[in-house]
Amino acid sequence: MKRFILTGTPGSGKTTLLRRLAGLGYATTEEAATAVIAEAQAAGVAEPWTDPSFLDRIVAVQARPQPPAPVRFFDRSPVCTHALAVYLGHPLTPALLAELDRITREEVYDRRVLFVRNLGFCEPTEARRITFEESLRFEELHERSYRAFGFQLVDVPAAPVEERLALIRAAVL
Repeated sequence: MKRFILTGTPGSGKTTLLRRLAGLGYATTEEAATAVIAEAQAAGVAEPWTDPSFLDRIVAVQARPQPPAPVRFFDRSPVCTHALAVYLGHPLTPALLAELDRITREEVYDRRVLFVRNLGFCEPTEARRITFEESLRFEELHERSYRAFGFQLVDVPAAPVEERLALIRAAVL
């Protein structure tokens, strides 16, 4: 089973690419942080990322077993949660460290990571309250985290969706 991570700056089009890959018949897993934020905001917590348990809730979602599939694409991974912790200035929790150790030791994901580059802008949403300038810093932190954990970045530059999909499929399939 091949497991590929889509990562990059917020607003770069990862979710659009993931949904298009799903439409092509590939197994996919949505981003955990967005789900955790949406759930907390629905419960009345305006900024759940300020809660010390935020990272552990993301890790719990990311660690859930996925149904087997020959190829699966993930919108982010625990390495992204590492970058998020650094960005937010939160300490690395025991749960996050344990999950990072597990995915490294068990080689859960393919070492080639699809790094979806920014589109030159970042539109804020309820879950994504970040300026374009902040998103560029976040992009840099993701690059550093993935390299630190021994992953190879496969650039997916800004381009029309079909070109990006073709590049992804050529790079990993």
